[in-house]
Amino acid sequence: MKQIKKTVSAKAMNGRAIGGRTISGRTINRKTIGARTTRTARFVLIAAAALAAAEPVLAERVKDLAAVAGVRSNQLVGYGLVVGLDGTGDQTSQTPFTVQSIKSMLTQFGVTIPPGVSLQLKNVAAVSVHAALPPFAKPGQTIDVTVASIGNAKSLRGGSLLLAPLRGADGNVYAIAQGNLIVSGFGASGADGSKVTVNIPSAGRIPNGATVERTVPSDFHTREDIVLNLHMPDFTTSHRLAVSINESLGEGTAQSIDAVSVRVRAPESPSQRTSFLAHLENLTVQPGSASAKVIINSRTGTVVIGSEVRVTPAAVSHGSLVVTISERPFASQPVAPFSNAGETVVLPDSEVEITQQESKMFLFEPGTSLNEIVQAVNRVGAAPGDLVAILEALKQAGSLRAELVVI
Repeated sequence: MKQIKKTVSAKAMNGRAIGGRTISGRTINRKTIGARTTRTARFVLIAAAALAAAEPVLAERVKDLAAVAGVRSNQLVGYGLVVGLDGTGDQTSQTPFTVQSIKSMLTQFGVTIPPGVSLQLKNVAAVSVHAALPPFAKPGQTIDVTVASIGNAKSLRGGSLLLAPLRGADGNVYAIAQGNLIVSGFGASGADGSKVTVNIPSAGRIPNGATVERTVPSDFHTREDIVLNLHMPDFTTSHRLAVSINESLGEGTAQSIDAVSVRVRAPESPSQRTSFLAHLENLTVQPGSASAKVIINSRTGTVVIGSEVRVTPAAVSHGSLVVTISERPFASQPVAPFSNAGETVVLPDSEVEITQQESKMFLFEPGTSLNEIVQAVNRVGAAPGDLVAILEALKQAGSLRAELVVI
């Protein structure tokens, strides 16, 4: 192994030789330098790969981000009667429509009620029936229905729903509901008027209680293009969705229309279109970051701070006064023993105390993140109401870089 012994004065070069061949009198050959360089580069690449792998990739499936335009459920509603109740039905004197419904139903079965007869029914309740018809539901399939009392029935527990047609917004009947109710709530009352109610006994469900009778028309198989509508409008997500589809299926397949919709060219054959969508909805897309928002629920005191919220430099001090008023009335009696001239009276004794809580000031540095905001607020022990007041004050001062939304 031939070594290079070109040496430069250590005094002139501060202990370093030209070209790095000799360092502080040590002689290093080219192969050693090359091996060390290779190992160093390999270590850097491994470290960079480890860091890249450690970074979280928040990619989501297309089926979780968007829905196909036109593929939607349809709401159905109907009216019916629940029978077989244990004396917890409608009070017919206050709900005449229940009596009318019973008479109309009995007439269809050849039962005629003489005029002037007042029916006193306690085991019948008038109810509304509603359900959601899934997309592409075919006749003969069953769907779940929800039944709720529209009169003054106390409970629907133990009742059965009679044949009830369910209509869509166009007035056509799309399903027929009938079956026994499942009611999770119940109630009990006493003769003195006291009662106990658990959950809601005046509503229940019938699993698979309606049979589909009509198919909702759909242009899914006849449209030239498929439009994907994002659940949350965002221009960045819409653009990334189109790019992901084009990278997977070819350039020009998808086109971003706006912040919500992405148009995709699809096969004309129904079978190919189904497999095409099956592949499409399993693609992954990294959605864009949401805009900086602070959501405040004024009724519950809930505060949600988005990850993109930032605060410019500001000093905050928050404190409050606590006023406590105590009433301690006392009895005043006559001074002289066995006195007949005086009388015992009750005199008020009010005690008012004002306490000012200690107020600590904390500083927000430039570009303060969400984690730092939470830590700063927790250090001073601010309650949700105090946090709302602090955020509102920061917004008015122009230090809160976020949209403040009160719901």
